[in-house]
Order: sequence, then C-alpha cells, then structure tokens
Amino acid sequence: MRDMLLLLCFTMLIACKNTEAEKVNTEGSKNASKDLREFRVLDSKNITKKEIWLTISPLLEDFGEADYLRLESYILDKEISDLQKFRAENKFTYEELVKFYLYRIRRFDRENPLSLNAVIAIDPTAIDEARLRDREYLNKKLKHPIHGMPILLKDNINAENMATTAGAVALKYNITSNAFITTKLKSKGAIILGKANLSEWANFFCEGCPNGYSAMGGQTLNPYGRRVLDTGGSSSGSAVSVAANFCAAAIGSETSGSILSPASQNSSVGLKPTIGLVSRSGIIPISSTLDTAGPITKTVTDNAIVLDAIYGFDPLDSKSIDFKNIQTYYSHLSPQFIARKRFGAPKALFSDALYANAIEVLKKLGAEIVEIEEQKLELPHFISLLNLDMKNDLPKYLETYANKDLTLKTVSDVIEFNLKDSIKKMPYGQKRFIGIINDPGDNQYLTQLKDTLKTIGRLFFDGPMTNHKLDGFLSINNFHAAYAAVAEYPAITVPMGYTDVGEPKGLTFIGRPLTEYELLQYAYAYEQTALKRIGPKNYY
Repeated sequence: MRDMLLLLCFTMLIACKNTEAEKVNTEGSKNASKDLREFRVLDSKNITKKEIWLTISPLLEDFGEADYLRLESYILDKEISDLQKFRAENKFTYEELVKFYLYRIRRFDRENPLSLNAVIAIDPTAIDEARLRDREYLNKKLKHPIHGMPILLKDNINAENMATTAGAVALKYNITSNAFITTKLKSKGAIILGKANLSEWANFFCEGCPNGYSAMGGQTLNPYGRRVLDTGGSSSGSAVSVAANFCAAAIGSETSGSILSPASQNSSVGLKPTIGLVSRSGIIPISSTLDTAGPITKTVTDNAIVLDAIYGFDPLDSKSIDFKNIQTYYSHLSPQFIARKRFGAPKALFSDALYANAIEVLKKLGAEIVEIEEQKLELPHFISLLNLDMKNDLPKYLETYANKDLTLKTVSDVIEFNLKDSIKKMPYGQKRFIGIINDPGDNQYLTQLKDTLKTIGRLFFDGPMTNHKLDGFLSINNFHAAYAAVAEYPAITVPMGYTDVGEPKGLTFIGRPLTEYELLQYAYAYEQTALKRIGPKNYY
C-alpha cells in the first residue's frame, strides 16, 4: 500500500487527466466501422502493380491457373505442419509453394475489385531460395520446421534485395543488409517472400489517419470486410496477408498493440514477445524502450514455430535477453496444460458475448477464472515516451542500419522532405512527427518517465496477479496493450469469433516476462477447443 501511495504521489507531478496511451492509439482498432469512401487515398500513388511484378512475372511463366487449382486444397488455410507433410508426400515442392503464393498475391492484392494492398514488395530471389531449400530437403538438411516456408516481413524490417521503407516515400530507396531476425529466419531455412504493407512509420506519423495506410503501400484492406472493417494497425499488411493466404506466416512489430490489434482484426494469431526476447537490430524504430518484433500466423502452433525461429540474443540490441533456458516453443503443446491455471478476467469485459463465451470454454478446460476489477491507473505522458525515444532512435537507425546513400538523418529531415510533395507523401499530414520535434523533454526526463510508466504497467498486472495467485490476464484484442507495453510483458491473441457484422475478435492472454511458452500453451488449448477461426469467404 505504501508503494502504491508513493507511486501515485509521483505520478501526480507529471500526469495528465486522460491516459495518453489511449489518446495516441498508435496501434488501435477504434475505427472499426469506417467506410472506405471516407478515406482520402485507396491505391498507392508511389508504386503500381506493374512495378512490383515487372521482374517477378517472367519467373512465373511456367506456373498457371491449372497449377494453382491443383495445389489449392493442399495449401489454402493449412498450417506449417500440414505444408511440411504435403511436401514430404511430394504434393508440391518448395518452389511450387512459393509460386503458388506469388500467383495468389498477384491475382488478389492490387488493382482489382478484391484488392487488399497488403504487399509492398516481392523478394526477387524468393524462387531461387526455394530451389535451394528443395535441394537441402532432398539431401536431408532440414534445419527447422520453418524450412522452406515463405514468410512476409513487415516493411520496417531490413531485408536485402528489397527497400525497407516503413511505408514512407522518404525511404523508397533504402536498400539494406538483413536485420538480425531476417538472418535468423534464413539460417533456419525460411524463405523471405517479400514485404508487407503497414501503417506508415508504424502508426506514429499522422494523426487521425486510417490504420493500414502508407504512402508507399496505399490503404491496406480487411478481407473480412473489405469496405467496412478496420485492418488494425500497424502490422496491417502482415495480418491481412496471413488471413488472405498470401504466405505461410508473417512477421509484425509492436510498440503498443501493433501486433495484437491487426491480428485480432484479421482473425489471426499474434504474439507480442517479452521486450528483448526478439532482436530489434535493423528494424526501423519508434521506441527502443517498447519495440519488439513478433509472429502473426493462422494457428498457435505456427506462431510457436516462427517464434522459435526468430528469438535469440543479439549483442547489438541494448535490451536483448541472453536467455540461458533454451526453449523449443513448438514442442509438447497440449490442451491439458491449462487445467488448474488461474486467470484474471476484468468484470467490465463480460458484457462482450464473445469474451463471455470464451471464458466458458476455458472453464470447461479446467482453468480457474477470477473476476477482477481493473485498477484505475493512468499512463501519464505516454506520447512523450514515444516522441523522445523516436527522436533519439530514428537517427541511430539511419546512421547504423539504413542505406549509406540516404541523405535524411533526422525526424526533421523527413518532415522537410515530405513538404515538397504533400499529396503523394503525406495526404493525412504528419502531425505526430511534428509532435516529436516539438516535445521539450530531455534525456533525464525520458529516463524518469520510462521508470514511472514501467512501474505503473507492472503494478496494473502484478497487483491482481499476486493477490489472486494468477497465471495470466485475459483481455480482448489490444484493449490492454498499452499496459503490457510499458510493463514489457508478453501477450498473445487468438481468434474467438465474429460479431454480428462479421468483425473478428481475439481472446488475448497476457503474462509475466518470458512466459511465452506458457502463453502459447494457453492459447493452443483455447484454440483447439473453441475452433473459432474461419477464413475470409471471398478469397478462395
């Protein structure tokens, strides 16, 4: 109680009346009934379908509609273990798997009545990489279950052969070497298929702009409600690509809800790891305090496989965890694991019928549910944490990991660049970038703010977890993402059904640091029992 009083007294010195994490809604899905006719831009004004496919289409000349139809039943909505089984049965090669996804992206993604604008770029070496994986397979050199699986990367993650743009025209020619996690994926045998669209600068650029919009990629659309449902942000293209079967799995990144939001909005499984479990080196930042990459997949098992392929210590990442307890995240997933585990469920969420039904499923699995009252804790000056971190962190990325020919070195440089052609570069403005340069906080204030927000975030979860001996906290979508962000706690969302208008929602499990294995077990138990995910009907 004494610690609580001291914290609240300190918080009053720097607090504002409303939670700024809610105001900024950097990764939220609050606009979930917006008609596209309200949007200023639909298709990109900076890239075209012809440009994307100019060098790739000639490589697909030997793969036609008959090939696509032959493989459809073996690939659509199949998880990684199924794909590996069918590869073992010679239903297809990895090369054919890659070509299937490429054919499908070209068919559905841009400049047609079902376009989703989910993919920004295709790796020109993907087919060659697939041929290499086939040779390794025949020589029995499988390195990991992710071997031969085509993966899309959110376009703030460096990958050679393609620009890393964060959706911004300013970085259109940012050709780089691989990020740490890109190298990890390739070392395990994964195939980098291409880059996924995103909310520009990971949703920390314009204010009031729609989730899923970037100047480079255009407006990402939700396949479950192409004209009416929000994609979530900022890893919109990653989640949409998974939902629409454009890849075996995708990588997103999160600062505060940026994996949880689009994964839940697109009926996918999204995991936001403990900060430091997965490297951020070579990923365009918002906040070195809160950023993390993580997997978005169709199933929990796939999520575990991808996490297993990307986690690991990176000496160049200041928050990287040297995790001595080597974990195989995908092994021994079992519905029985959840029995007798205790979960806190906020009473205010029970008015949501899907959530209430999900709770009943967990009870039938033997989980113990404790109804709790959420603590009334604000997150003061959350925006300032992001402002001050990005003011420091973006120049570090541009200096260390960006293309050396880029002349832009600071947030101010990007602002000036965009002013030269605002229609193509910033149709929704750049108010959050302007907020970054106008924020008066110094590094001493930033350090103090980080400590305060982390303490509040941990108190929000640890209070009920300690008092009720809880194993986890149950939420919806990204509702508690800001608290998990500042606490640096992991979270996973798994499909729990659809509203009356067909909008997907996710049941979200939040746990203490480095409990990813347990969270995957809980999510797996729920997923395998509830079986709520249904693919988007117009994309078959």
